[in-house]
Amino acid sequence: MARDRTPSRRRSRALAASVAALFVGGLALTETPASAASRPKGHDVSSHQKNVDWRKAKSKGARFVYIKATESTTYRNPYFGQQYNGARDVGIIRGAYHFALPNRSSGKAQASHFVRNGGSWSADGWTLPPALDIEYNPYGEKKCYGLSKANMVSWIKSFSDEAKRLTGRRPVIYTTAHWWNTCTGGSRAFASNHALWVARYDSADAGALPAGWSFWTLWQHDNGSGSLPGDQNLYNGSMTQLRKFARGH
Repeated sequence: MARDRTPSRRRSRALAASVAALFVGGLALTETPASAASRPKGHDVSSHQKNVDWRKAKSKGARFVYIKATESTTYRNPYFGQQYNGARDVGIIRGAYHFALPNRSSGKAQASHFVRNGGSWSADGWTLPPALDIEYNPYGEKKCYGLSKANMVSWIKSFSDEAKRLTGRRPVIYTTAHWWNTCTGGSRAFASNHALWVARYDSADAGALPAGWSFWTLWQHDNGSGSLPGDQNLYNGSMTQLRKFARGH
């Protein structure tokens, strides 16, 4: 994910099936996927990108963006307003993500902080569902934040339940196959009602998926060397489907 205060880290990746199932309003819609060339391009940014030139990003093909809003319960991206509102002003579909630190406070507390500071959602067709970025600990050696597999699953559920209560939508889950299978024990508890945003680089496809998911909705395929500010992403469908995904239909 796009960095601001934290060091860079590696991620694993996930495979796109020949028939993709796309989340529409929390339900799976199965159909033939768009070709790779026609999939909407997007990116994700944080305070590291500062004041983004959104017109330039759109001219280079950006159709959606996720913007870091918060981390734990103590941090808010100081550039969030310019980034979030600026993307919308030029006609880019945007959403907010939260960087999880499960060893700092409860999932419920972090979801509440997130929603209060930019992580809300509305069915206006321009707002992506809130997203939870959960991956290796960038601040210490305990890659699973010192939580047991069962406690990690409980933490994610607590975050998801509170985000759903406050916004009406389940969060998209951003992760890697390796982290997920290592730190949740390959939990299958979330795949049926959480869209997957999977990270894997330097590959022609998304690779093996985290346990439980049979398809990806978003794929982060490059960590900062592409044409758009921040990390590069694809949406697994058409622009029409992306707009439906944003609206929750």
